[in-house]
Amino acid sequence: MKIIVASKNPVKIKAVLLGFKSYFPSVEIEGVNVESEVSDQPMSNTETLKGARNRVENAKQKYTEADYWVGIEGGIEAEENGLTAFAWIVIRSLDKYGESRTTSFQLPPKVAALIEDGYELGVANDILFKKENSKQKSGAVGILTNNQVDRTELYKQAVQLALIPFINNEIY
Repeated sequence: MKIIVASKNPVKIKAVLLGFKSYFPSVEIEGVNVESEVSDQPMSNTETLKGARNRVENAKQKYTEADYWVGIEGGIEAEENGLTAFAWIVIRSLDKYGESRTTSFQLPPKVAALIEDGYELGVANDILFKKENSKQKSGAVGILTNNQVDRTELYKQAVQLALIPFINNEIY
């Protein structure tokens, strides 16, 4: 089974690998760079989902030899009590789609202020917490939970949930 992940980010690739392996014993994963066609930092649930869907479609058009294509897009949205962070996972086969959103979590006001100044979430975290390339490591969720939950774990569960239509063919 060949899976194309519409990203070269090792966190996203590992999350897809772990999510798929929980249902399918033998998988081959390839990460590829494609455009999301949304902002570098999506600022709404709608824009984030659109980015994940666009990644899947762009990967499918560019890399046709696969069984599944997966797009993961991280985003943030302004809520009543500040900014929350989350990601959308979209999985496509030749004839079916599955989608799931990760759980969300509140960002600290200092991170929100950096985002308001135009920084992407990963860069804002690196600045505030004196990290380097945190979005390809534990991410904001890892930093804020003292690594009790890391970005791979956050995405893995959503990958598993997005696979529901594929593991339940008789009802989807």
